[in-house]
Amino acid sequence: MPGELVDNQGKGVVGWSWPPIHAEGRKFALLTGFASLATAYLAWETIAWPLAFVTLGVLAFFRDPQRSVPQASNVILAPADGLVTLIQKVPPPAELRNADGDALGMGETPLTRVSIFMSVFDVHINRSPVAGTIRRIVYIPGKFLNADLDKASEDNERQHFLVERSDGVLVGFTQIAGLVARRIVPFAKPGDIVAAGQRVGLIRFGSRVDVYLPAGTEPRVLLGQKTIAGESVLAEIGAAPVLEGVLQ
Repeated sequence: MPGELVDNQGKGVVGWSWPPIHAEGRKFALLTGFASLATAYLAWETIAWPLAFVTLGVLAFFRDPQRSVPQASNVILAPADGLVTLIQKVPPPAELRNADGDALGMGETPLTRVSIFMSVFDVHINRSPVAGTIRRIVYIPGKFLNADLDKASEDNERQHFLVERSDGVLVGFTQIAGLVARRIVPFAKPGDIVAAGQRVGLIRFGSRVDVYLPAGTEPRVLLGQKTIAGESVLAEIGAAPVLEGVLQ
């Protein structure tokens, strides 16, 4: 059941079920499904069958499965399903730094940025990596370069989030549109109080999410790892483990 508490000692009851489709995708599925039925009625099978497969693809893209969100207070969760493609020390984007007349921001000192690339096969609902108050959301129009490129963080259409935890720690993350993506859809606004793992937006049709970790915090994931939004632990605040992995 949604909201039911589970633990690592076997408490709780879960079971597999078909993931629901987010409301944002239902209109697209209805459109392509109706077109498929209409062309089938007209005996245009060469068009009807591809449209039927497109409808299934749309339903799969906008699936919104339930997630089991860890409730530990010191963890930063993955905001997106996908592949960790970049881990770099970079200054936070200007939109996450101290704004004019606003002392709240991540500063200019380089922080660790973890980039998660979402293919068209991944779930595209994005979730808050920490519990707290959304202090800033900044939308930036831009290009639609391959989201897997480093320069996509500066050139592509994107939306920045700055979340302040109850202890004052700031965590920033950025939704970045890619080659196929053409719209970033927010579910939240500045001032909203969000839980860790709460849905905050989606990016249509392939994209990337960057997470800026607080100073003194290093990731617990490696390049090439797959993450699950709201479930995978990216980092523990204040912890800087040295991890190595082998591709095999």
